[in-house]
Amino acid sequence: MSNPSTTLLLLALLCVSAVAATRTKLNSINNLDDGICKSMVETQGYTCQEHKITTADGYILGLQRIPNGRSGNETADKLPVLLQHGVFLDASSWLLNPPDQALPFILADNDFDVWLANSRGTSSSRGHTSLSPKDPAYWDWSWDELVAYDLPASFQYVNNQTGHKLHYVGHSLGTLTALAAFSQEKLLNLLRSAALLSPVAYLGHISSLILRPAVDIFAAEKLKLLGWLEFPNGQIQQLVEFICTTRGIDCSNLLAALGGPNCCLNSSSIDAFVEHDPQPTATKNLIHLSQIVRKGTVEMYDYVLEDTNIKHYKKPTPPVYNMANIPKDVPLFFSYGGRDSIADINDVGILLDKLRDHDRDKLVVQYREEYAHADFIMSVNANQVVYGPLLAFFRLH
Repeated sequence: MSNPSTTLLLLALLCVSAVAATRTKLNSINNLDDGICKSMVETQGYTCQEHKITTADGYILGLQRIPNGRSGNETADKLPVLLQHGVFLDASSWLLNPPDQALPFILADNDFDVWLANSRGTSSSRGHTSLSPKDPAYWDWSWDELVAYDLPASFQYVNNQTGHKLHYVGHSLGTLTALAAFSQEKLLNLLRSAALLSPVAYLGHISSLILRPAVDIFAAEKLKLLGWLEFPNGQIQQLVEFICTTRGIDCSNLLAALGGPNCCLNSSSIDAFVEHDPQPTATKNLIHLSQIVRKGTVEMYDYVLEDTNIKHYKKPTPPVYNMANIPKDVPLFFSYGGRDSIADINDVGILLDKLRDHDRDKLVVQYREEYAHADFIMSVNANQVVYGPLLAFFRLH
């Protein structure tokens, strides 16, 4: 950490947390007494329920359910849809736009039973049966555990509550975890179809102005050595001006610096994003993502030391999530963008090549040349150009 340029690049990663300096200390979304239902759904005129589930490894996750549209139609045969957010986000990321532009509300108004997942460690999902977020063991997980525990718990709970197989919508990391599970033939008995927005699997071509330099200098690994097991941990507000000026990163346009120049965001949705995010994740999760960027593969967490890998996997190298093993008859809808600096078109191409033998009538691929990473959940025209085709796909399955 003595190299000044390395230190500066490491600090650039903290720009992810810098938006915390511009938000009020107690926004309603971060007030656990209010919750996402009360602060973001009921205010729009929709019924909303807060649910809690416990994973097999003890994490207590929050789920929000929007069972009806604003018409209040309560037909018993509504099909459930589970939405899973990306890293540094939570379920609020789906709700930043007005009801006619936000996917959960659009689904509810089209007679779907909508469920919003929140990954472990985020504001709605910080509980555990025996651990506190202050315990180092609480943060000993990567997206492997989201595949093994969080997604299965959420799928099973929604199925138990509704009696139906579910449609799934993932964005960013929410696509990677689903694809990894499907590649192991998990969850398929509970799945009706999956829509994957800004799909992330292979990450070798990532060009994000913040994330790529951080990966290249092993920033997440260095943060862990410094004792930062949770990231962001809220201790960086004094660094905001320094980071933005010394690295030339426009932190007022954080979304573009992270995921590419978005085409179609309005100022109110950006303001809402600044209020609600970033959400915490485990530094180990960031290390795992960094590993697959550097390797260009999709595999489990690498403990680096062969003996440690053998202890966990009974082999010296981590097992691979083989995307070609996804059953060919699983209905999949992909939508990706030409300006996305996280889900790069070359990496999406590698993923689609792995699925080249997929049943043609079970695979829909949409390309939006003008879209970057955040457009898929925040664009003012996504309701027409992405969500319309997505709804049509769901109705076919």
